[in-house]
Amino acid sequence: MNYAELYSGEQTPQQVPIPGAKQVPNSEGGFVYSLDEWKMLDRFLILGTEGGTFYVREAPLALDNAQNAAKLIEADGVSVVQRVVEISDAGRAPKTAPASFVLALAASIGNLETRRAALAAVPQVCRTASQLYEFCEQVQSLRGWGRGLRRAIGDWFSTMPVGKLTYQAIKYQNRNGWSGRDLLRLAHPKPISAEHRALFKWMVDGELAGPNPQLEASTLLKTVNDPDEAARLIRAHRLPREAVPTELLRDPEVWEALLEDMPLTAMIRNLGNMSKVGLLVCNSKAARIVCDRLADQEWLRSARVHPVSVLMALRTYQSGRGLRGHGTWAPVQKVVEALEAAFYLAFANIEPTGKRTMLGLDVSGSMSWLMPTGITCAEGAAAMLMAALKTENGAIPMAFAHDFRPLNVTGRSTLQEALEETRSMNFGGTDCALPMIYATRQRIAVDLFVVYTDNETWYGKMHPKQALEMYRQKMGIDAKLAVVGMTATEFSIADPADAGMLDLVGFDASIPTALREFAVG
Repeated sequence: MNYAELYSGEQTPQQVPIPGAKQVPNSEGGFVYSLDEWKMLDRFLILGTEGGTFYVREAPLALDNAQNAAKLIEADGVSVVQRVVEISDAGRAPKTAPASFVLALAASIGNLETRRAALAAVPQVCRTASQLYEFCEQVQSLRGWGRGLRRAIGDWFSTMPVGKLTYQAIKYQNRNGWSGRDLLRLAHPKPISAEHRALFKWMVDGELAGPNPQLEASTLLKTVNDPDEAARLIRAHRLPREAVPTELLRDPEVWEALLEDMPLTAMIRNLGNMSKVGLLVCNSKAARIVCDRLADQEWLRSARVHPVSVLMALRTYQSGRGLRGHGTWAPVQKVVEALEAAFYLAFANIEPTGKRTMLGLDVSGSMSWLMPTGITCAEGAAAMLMAALKTENGAIPMAFAHDFRPLNVTGRSTLQEALEETRSMNFGGTDCALPMIYATRQRIAVDLFVVYTDNETWYGKMHPKQALEMYRQKMGIDAKLAVVGMTATEFSIADPADAGMLDLVGFDASIPTALREFAVG
């Protein structure tokens, strides 16, 4: 054994720490850097821990993140609440459950100031009744229903405009084991108007105690058998799909009426249903409406449509079959193309960096793990890589595990082609140093390396940090490394002491903006 090699500061095997570096072992035994508590919180809020990772089961991973959140709440709970609101309000996370949990935790274990801040933030984080029920499910497991919590829930109902609240009451009558009736009985909110009082009465007892045309129409719709009359009621009173009897949802005229005022997220979820009933077909008016809405970037942003939601809709719609196998349809190609374009539009402010960029996609065994979003880490990373490849003219896409090879996609490739290319690649252990080693050996000029990985690197004879430093020295380029972490672990290959290395959270809708700011300094 060459003991000097083990202790070299220039080239150290990844299964031992760099001498003098504050590294920790990852789940596979390689040595990496530990995220600070706030970055770990960001990963949890955006990625969640549902399903665990290739190496760590769901429960231990969730517990690690919960303990980290609790530690931060104890140290600076108000800042934790602000972080939850910021990420939620910007629509940066694919799912709302992690934000609901951390907000519930802050409202339960924080000091008085933190609890007040958390309860005051409920309307900002829980914008729909469904999200409110999700929060209540979490908070009830952590604390009792004290005066402050009752007031916060009551204010959610009392301060919402009655028209908006009526829509929420019709659309989300129950979720997660909760209903509006349950919460009104617990919170006892004071109605601020006669209209609110009548609506609360209907939610609790099912009685119409005052004029409310939308409620009256939703009640009448339950007795209607004629599609024409149902469509008239839907159009006249902007009724959601949840108000329509199941038998009427087989009629294209009913879906055409629903489409006119359908929220964007609901439209994306129901593309298959509209094709299945024959409304969404090639060159139809409905297809044009759908394509126009998907092309409206401002609408996508205001509706907080996350890129992952679009990606999942694209995969499902293009397959012509629902996830549960109920029914099939013929996909409309224009809609498929509009969904793919909407995926890129859903990211915030995608602008080119103007830098020479190499994109390294980890396709090792651990990246085959299914994420909470329903796609593998590798597929999700490939989709994010395509967002960068569409933007960065001349970016070099590569795939790596224990080997490094070109990724057979270009900026003109479709997302489906990129996902299929990724699905066919899985070649063993992980060496995240390979992008920099390859560029050094091939004398490729690179200003910015972007690595999409779960940070479970262990295979190589040199740490990624050392490979980046070697590249800088031999090429005379002050190259940077951005690491896009695809799982909510505490690990990163990015050295926090190196200003030229940055850790980013996979599937964060703000990644293009952050990446550009990092690249241009």
